[in-house]
Amino acid sequence: MATETLASELDQQIGLATDGSQYLTFILGEEHYGVDILRVQEIKGYTAVTRIPSTPAFIKGVLNLRGTIVPIVDLRTKFGMEKVDTTMFTVIVVVVVRDRVMGIVVDAVSDVLNIAAKEIQPPPNFGAKVDTSFIHSMAKSGDKLITLLDIDRVLSDGELAQAAAAGA
Repeated sequence: MATETLASELDQQIGLATDGSQYLTFILGEEHYGVDILRVQEIKGYTAVTRIPSTPAFIKGVLNLRGTIVPIVDLRTKFGMEKVDTTMFTVIVVVVVRDRVMGIVVDAVSDVLNIAAKEIQPPPNFGAKVDTSFIHSMAKSGDKLITLLDIDRVLSDGELAQAAAAGA
């Protein structure tokens, strides 16, 4: 019994989720967001992207990532947030969205957190006028409230097709 307790404590110390899931958390403005760590391929320092004409404003362009052309989505623009200049903390998080590789621009990466199942709550219901379908859930971590994104639903089917076309 003591061995199991010790093993559990060691798992938590080295960052293994025991009763929840791991999320990469990042910051947009003053808000904290998270995505399932299993959907993240890599984190890349922000570099200039090649703009593609006739794409929506939230599609910044494309990036050549080791021979693969990857569409880059600006989450600030997609979420209707104020545009800001990039900083030394701005990064591109490369994620898998519905079996496609895509980059999302965020202000800064925060942490990889183990979030216990008991700390995760369903998303708020704002009624039919506010689309929250891309919010998987809300989580508490210390004094922060983190919006956990359903990365597959951040872009609609049409928007995903536009992003894929930009990367083709």
